[in-house]
Amino acid sequence: MSSRINRRTLVKGTAGAAGAAALASSAYSVPNIIARQEKTPVVFWTSHTANDLESLQRITDEFNAQSDDVAVTLEQIPPGEVTDSARLITAVRGGTGPDVYMLDRFIVAERAATGLLTDLTSLLDDAGADPALGDHIPFTAAEATYEGAPYALPFDTDVRAMYYNRTLLDEAGADLEAFDAANGPMTWDAFKESANMANMDNESGDNFAQMGFVPYFNQAWHYTYGFSWGATFFDADACEVTPNTPEMIEAMQWVYDYCAELDPSKVQAFIQAARVPGAPPQESPWTQNRLATMVTGDWQIAQNREYAPDMDYGITYLPVPEEGMESATWAGGWSLVIPEGAQQPEAATQFLMFACGEPGQRIYTEDTAHIPTLLALQEDASLFDERHLFFVNELLPTTNNRPPLPVGARYWDDLTAAFERIWLNQEEPESALSNAKDATMTLLTPFCPIG
Repeated sequence: MSSRINRRTLVKGTAGAAGAAALASSAYSVPNIIARQEKTPVVFWTSHTANDLESLQRITDEFNAQSDDVAVTLEQIPPGEVTDSARLITAVRGGTGPDVYMLDRFIVAERAATGLLTDLTSLLDDAGADPALGDHIPFTAAEATYEGAPYALPFDTDVRAMYYNRTLLDEAGADLEAFDAANGPMTWDAFKESANMANMDNESGDNFAQMGFVPYFNQAWHYTYGFSWGATFFDADACEVTPNTPEMIEAMQWVYDYCAELDPSKVQAFIQAARVPGAPPQESPWTQNRLATMVTGDWQIAQNREYAPDMDYGITYLPVPEEGMESATWAGGWSLVIPEGAQQPEAATQFLMFACGEPGQRIYTEDTAHIPTLLALQEDASLFDERHLFFVNELLPTTNNRPPLPVGARYWDDLTAAFERIWLNQEEPESALSNAKDATMTLLTPFCPIG
């Protein structure tokens, strides 16, 4: 069951006045009420939470205020894994799907391949927009298309970096100069040595009260380490996923060994509550000043501003496997789609163009510190503070992105299952990654060749 977003503060502030106004209203108010009722209703589903959700509501409100013929209602569905589209699939099959859905962009191709999404080509043409999405960052446009057709509009992008709590590291005796981005990236081994200095047991000694780093928390994903070690995840010529290359095996071995040294079950006990999908920022040991470093994205700037305003923290490059290597990172981001069978596709397109256009992306960047996909907005320096500019100017130009495959969600899930077995020390990296490859290839092969 979806949960409708209510502007409770607005209702509380105006309920009494609205009642009195209704009793005293003149006949002239009736046409306005009818006009509002005649607006085409559009339902917009998202699983976003916290300040992201608040910003989406602001975008919705501002669209409704300027639209003469469309009224959008934002509804939050329960948060889950980003690849879980079960609720949407069930609703579409039952004829009760939303008009607009927020979808992690890297799985657009897979959802389009299964017939879940509407091809936006004619809708964008009719609205005078570019179906080639040429005004967006190229990789975000590629992720939003399938077989040359647009099935989504890019909404935002983001880049990963290493955040560090200066206070916790300083108290642990770590060298803060090594973390300064001006000095370039650390090696992963040097980073591990410094981060582990911040580890502290609780009084009974059976759990961590504080940790320096959790190698699978937040955005410390399989892709994070793979790109850092120079791994590739798809061979287009062979039409083959490649999660078990020597580089990827070496990257996952680093994670395996890190957890083995600290006791995998002890690390998991420390972090498990914060890893629940939809967990509020207040549940994070980073926000609680109990985690000294964390791989995450540019959006954390806004979350720190909201939930940890007094924290003294820095942002630096992701570490590298060997001294002298270039730091590598990756970008993701979300999109808006119109599910197949939507009741109001033309009206939904109006909202897509507003939310994914200059007005909506500007609002979302200001509110949440994500990065706009519109090339023109990236030239607007007023949207970014000094910390945010590090992501835009230093990281985004050379960032990697996940391959947009018609089995992208399945590939992510297979990699994630392998990654969990690795950090729990339940399976050796080479075996786990080879099994992930075999599982994904069973679904990918029928789509070959791709492109």
